[in-house]
Amino acid sequence: MAEHSDILIVIGPASSPVKKGDLAALGLGKAASEKTGGAFDALVLGPHAAEAAAEVAPHGARTVFTLDHPDLATYTAEAYARAAHAFLDGRTYRLIAAATSSSTREYLPRLAVRLDAPMASDVLALDDIALDDVAAGDGTATFTRAVFVGNLLSTVELSGALAIATCRASEFDPPETGAASPVEAVALSDASLAHPRKKFVSTSQAKTERPELTEAEVVVTAGRGTKGPDKGIPLAEELADLLGAALGSTRAVVDAGWLPNEFQVGQTGKIIAPKLYIAIGVSGAIQHLAGMRNSKTIVAINKDPEAPIFEVADFGLVADLFEAVPELIAKVRELRREA
Repeated sequence: MAEHSDILIVIGPASSPVKKGDLAALGLGKAASEKTGGAFDALVLGPHAAEAAAEVAPHGARTVFTLDHPDLATYTAEAYARAAHAFLDGRTYRLIAAATSSSTREYLPRLAVRLDAPMASDVLALDDIALDDVAAGDGTATFTRAVFVGNLLSTVELSGALAIATCRASEFDPPETGAASPVEAVALSDASLAHPRKKFVSTSQAKTERPELTEAEVVVTAGRGTKGPDKGIPLAEELADLLGAALGSTRAVVDAGWLPNEFQVGQTGKIIAPKLYIAIGVSGAIQHLAGMRNSKTIVAINKDPEAPIFEVADFGLVADLFEAVPELIAKVRELRREA
């Protein structure tokens, strides 16, 4: 039975291989359990829970629980919130957390309402967590969040016996691997988790052979300076393919219809932190920087020496991308032939 000092990390809908963000959430679980003196468990939800649990097990959780149900086969926020709520019946945790994603943005707030618990979204750090009086439920959990597109950091304090949070994957490292934790399958007695008046219809998603944007170690991003799908976009695609990289874009590129919105990096797109980020024709609007500024190495190619992207770039090339990128592609091809 979980205690007031324990932490629960929720992973779902689960995938195999497990997403980097979900492994990062385990890092938050480890850090929080060290502060409370308890342990952290993992709850893996969905049809791929068993496969994902095998990958999660070496990362230090006390127990990895798996939960599948017919209503979890296709994602709906109501079903996943109800599944997590049903799992928690009879179990007590100090903090419930998950990686920030389009899914957890939907179903974690629903879970918070069901549990009448305060919630902080997209946190960057756990500052403190304590429970002074278990019987009275007096406690606080303090987090750091980015506000105003990352220009300011705010401190958020949640009061009560239980707190809920989603964390930004780029800010937490997965725990080191070791001996595999026990994996325990959980069965639900509930006949239905689905909302009676809501059903999944279909998913429309662009198909690509490239790595997923949020999982890629290398990302090549096309900005407005690429001048369209018949001009610079193919150069960005060719470089991405040579490097085995994901392709990204700015909002201006998406708004112009040059690339689908699932390629967008930024405040209203995807927040990523790859090992290498190559920005081609990207000016560096503050909304875009919010989505990639934590990349380990940033390379920018732009003919405007005053472009804001150079303020965060580790390496900047002031040049016409239509000359520089073909030269870069040729050099990469040459190095690959030599290898």
